Amino acid sequence: MAADMAPENRELPPGAGAPDLVAKARTGDGEAFRTLTEPYRRELRVHCYRMLGSLQDSEDALQETLLAAWQGLEGFEGRAALRTWLYRIATHTCLNALRTASRRPAKAWDVPGVVPPEPTGLGELPWLEPIPDDYLDAVLGWAPGPEVRYERNESISLAFVTALQLLPPRQIAVLILCDVLGFQAREVADMLDATLDATNSALKRARSGLQGSQRSRDKAASSAEEAALVSNFVRAYESADLDALVALLTDDVFISMPPIPFEYAGRDKAAGFCASLFGGGRRFELVPTRANGQPAFGAYLHTGAGERPGVGLLVLTMRGDRIAAMARFEKHVLSCFGLPAVLAATAPPAC
Repeated sequence: MAADMAPENRELPPGAGAPDLVAKARTGDGEAFRTLTEPYRRELRVHCYRMLGSLQDSEDALQETLLAAWQGLEGFEGRAALRTWLYRIATHTCLNALRTASRRPAKAWDVPGVVPPEPTGLGELPWLEPIPDDYLDAVLGWAPGPEVRYERNESISLAFVTALQLLPPRQIAVLILCDVLGFQAREVADMLDATLDATNSALKRARSGLQGSQRSRDKAASSAEEAALVSNFVRAYESADLDALVALLTDDVFISMPPIPFEYAGRDKAAGFCASLFGGGRRFELVPTRANGQPAFGAYLHTGAGERPGVGLLVLTMRGDRIAAMARFEKHVLSCFGLPAVLAATAPPAC
């Protein structure tokens, strides 16, 4: 493979001592095993996240994958590349999780002092969670392999991950392995213990199913458009300027808030929801971060007591110079983004 491909598309370089490391690891040398697998740890975590849609579940799947690889290293014969072997284990681990795990249930509305308007609909994916951009450094921004159909940022966006979760498990696996990671269909068939015909059929059905999600095809904003839009959004949101905020939204804007299943589609519905958040004089401070390759913000509530507790994480999806979607996640995810649970009181100016 080309030397300038992304880490998720290349093996240890020749001369890196991979055969010797495998031999040492088989004797129980944990450091040799870590050296072998460390180059793939981040991309395997992202692979598990794409398949499961949950950062918490992906961490569990990654640890289970590495444990299975450690315990099964005697079975690695070298006929497939080490990376391919690790992806095989990770994919089967995630498929087992999708088949057997009881996903986290939907949660009742629990925002004190806020009575939301009637939602447009109820979401199907209460387990969905965002992933910090810090986790994506190893897999974003590189030239894709020859079979990759999705740009790196698109392939980790919330809309794409959401659309994946609506597919059957095996279709999720085949589409990610072929169209995101660039494995050949024959390789994927071997990884999944399936026939080539069955793999190609699953890939065709997965592509068709993914095309049914319009939100997965939002055109990304340019960097200049994003910077201007983010600045205007923060100004409108922090000042509770509803008119200014609504002016930034597309006509078909979509608001979701896993694990609370409420969804609001369209500008009028979104305006009603935001009005309920700002009601009673509630004001927020936004702390910028990034999630899923998208602008995101820790939201902190002004309480009048100085300290501002975190109330959630907002992730924006841009379409040109407008906001096409806004997802709100629970406050427990703030720590994953290096954000504090509470913003300390601002010290008064010195006399």
